[in-house]
Formats: sequence, structure tokens, C-alpha cells
Amino acid sequence: MALHEDASSLTSDLVALRHDLHRRPEIGLTLPHTQERVLAALDPLPLEISTGAALTSVTAVLRGARPGGPAVLLRGDMDALPVTERTGVSYASETGDTMHACGHDLHVAMLVGAAQLLADRRESLSGDVVFMFQPGEEGWDGAGKMVAEGVLDAAGQRVVAAYGLHVSAASVPRGVFASRSGPMLAASDRLIVTVRGAGGHGSAPQRAKDPVPAMAEMITGLQTLVTRTFDVFDPVVVTVGMLHAGTRHNIIPDDAHFEATVRTFSPANRERMAEVSTRYLRSVAAAHGLDVDVEYRIEYPVTATDAAETDFLADTVAEVFGPDRFARMANPLTGAEDFSRVLNQVPGSFAMLGAVPPGIDPATAAYNHSPQATFDDSVLPDGAALLAELAIRRLDQEVADVRP
Repeated sequence: MALHEDASSLTSDLVALRHDLHRRPEIGLTLPHTQERVLAALDPLPLEISTGAALTSVTAVLRGARPGGPAVLLRGDMDALPVTERTGVSYASETGDTMHACGHDLHVAMLVGAAQLLADRRESLSGDVVFMFQPGEEGWDGAGKMVAEGVLDAAGQRVVAAYGLHVSAASVPRGVFASRSGPMLAASDRLIVTVRGAGGHGSAPQRAKDPVPAMAEMITGLQTLVTRTFDVFDPVVVTVGMLHAGTRHNIIPDDAHFEATVRTFSPANRERMAEVSTRYLRSVAAAHGLDVDVEYRIEYPVTATDAAETDFLADTVAEVFGPDRFARMANPLTGAEDFSRVLNQVPGSFAMLGAVPPGIDPATAAYNHSPQATFDDSVLPDGAALLAELAIRRLDQEVADVRP
């Protein structure tokens, strides 16, 4: 039986696992139930399994028939979001305030499926496969922590390539894999600003040093700063998502605080944005006679795929599923991914997989992170099959390249 047909036979088990994880989502680096379910699913397989020290990760190594052969890595992230679900599905979150709104429950199920498919083909594998079950993708840098704990060398040597998939609740048609060479997702940094003034009565602002107008000027001015400083063809996105000042309508506060996310697609713009935004904010504060604390916190680098590995992924999709199942993305996404930590160390690729339920227009569907985001279970065997095919074919390719 072909691998894709074998994957289809796993559908009911993968759906059951996905629904169980969806009902009991967990946030951050500590996911005890999720880890327990993954370990139980992997237990019957001939894997070398280890768990993380700083996080509840699971790393599993499948040894192929070729001793000392190359190794590849397949990754699935496992954490959920602090979102109150409003999908109405029968397996909705039972926690009340936590939801798998980004589809990581599907990622776990697909990676388990890939492990099962590859374990059945262990004797024909040209090398080893590392399965990276990762907590803490949603802002916790779980990938960075797993890299620090040695996941890239879990097979005893550095993996030669790494692959990951991410389901999409909108934009990408169901069943279509989408990727691009080079920058695929943005670098993500955080701008943290506290404007320091002197409080007073709202009726006599001349007797105080009001930080609120200065903060407002900073927030609007950052948008002009971007459009007048950076090339539109190498974009920068700044969004203020949090601001706070004051306790009552008639009191001028001592301080005003806001935080923004900054997205860039090149190392040059990332470095420049840190410099020019800090200089601008300090200048505005000085013009108002105020002090300001500015922290530009570097977080996640650009998720950049390797051109050869992305072509390999595209060719694999076309051969396994048909040429209409792969789409080359014209532009990168402004979201960020800590899989960038892996791709900064080893060549590899990353692909989106459309999981829009039947009858819903991808153009208007609720997107990832929405409390109404829904993902179709039918993509689970395809995701598992592609991950397994990538591992098999990449190991075969690596061995063929080194043969005399």
C-alpha cells in the first residue's frame, strides 16, 4: 500500500487525537496533558524518546536501517492560545478561556501520524528522523529552548534538513500547500515605552507634565516614521497593541505606557528600526519636557526557507498529491514563527496547509487566532503523508549525493 493510502487509514485515530487535544488546550511551555497524550500515542513505536528540561517537549528519534546515516527533523508545535472559543463544534474547548485557535492540535496529530507511517517503513529508511513536539510557539520561544536543549543533534549528529507545516483557517484553499523561497514570515520584535511626567489635576495641566499627549504623538508618529524612513518594497509594520495611562478622567497621571509589535523582513531594516524608533521616541519626549524609557526587545528572526529545500517540498507535493496542490506564495506573511530558530541553524522549509472547512469561502473565513477559527479534519492524513514523504525522500537524496 502506498504511503498516502496508509495515511488515509490513520484518519480516525488522528481525528480522535486532535479532538482530545482541542477539548483540553494548554498554554505556554508547560503542557502536561498534551505531553501525556503524545507520549501515549508514540509508546507503541520503536522510538528513542526524551522529554525537555525547561519545557514539556517531546523529542523522538526513529533509527533507520542505515547505521550512521543522515538525519532529518520534522516539527509540530503543541500550545494553544488564551482565546474563548466561539466555533460551536462538538469538540470545543472545555476550559472556557483557552482554545486551539491556531491549529496546533492538528500539527500534533499530523506529526504523530508521520511517526507511525515512518515507523512502519523503518527498515527502508536511509537514515534517522527526529520528531520535534514543541510547546510554547505562541510567544514563549519554545523552539529556541528546544534548540538550546539539543533537538537538532538528538540523533547523534546535526540534522541535514528540517520541515514544518502550519494549517491555515483562511486564505489558503483546503488541501493546498503553500510556501515560498527566502523570507516567508516576518521577524517579530517588541517595542516597550514608558513616558514619565508629573501628575496633577486635569483642570490645571500647566501645573503638571502630562505624558498622555506625548504618548499619543509617539503612537501616531511611529506610523509616519515607517512610511518616510523605509522602502515600501522591504516593508516594516508597527502595531500598538497595548496602552495604559491614568486612573480617573480628571487626573493627569505620572506615567503613560504602551507596547507595540514590530515586523520586519530583512536584518538591515530590523537593526535600523531599533535605532530610528528609539531616537524618535526620545526626541518627542524631550520636546514635551518629559523623560522616556524605551526598550526595543529583539524576539524572533525572519523565518527564511532554503530555496533548494522549498523546491524539493514543492516537487514532493506535486508528485504525491498533484501539481494543483502546491501554490508558490508571491509575498511573505507578516506573522512570525519560532521555527525560524531551527531554520537559522539548518536548511529546511515551511509550508502552510489550507484547512478551511467545506462550504466556507477562504477569502472570508475566520483567520487563525480568531475565537471562530475552524479547521477541517480531512487535511490530517495529507499533512502526515507529506511530512513522512519529505523525510523519506530527503534521506534518500542525502545518501545518493554521498555515494561514490
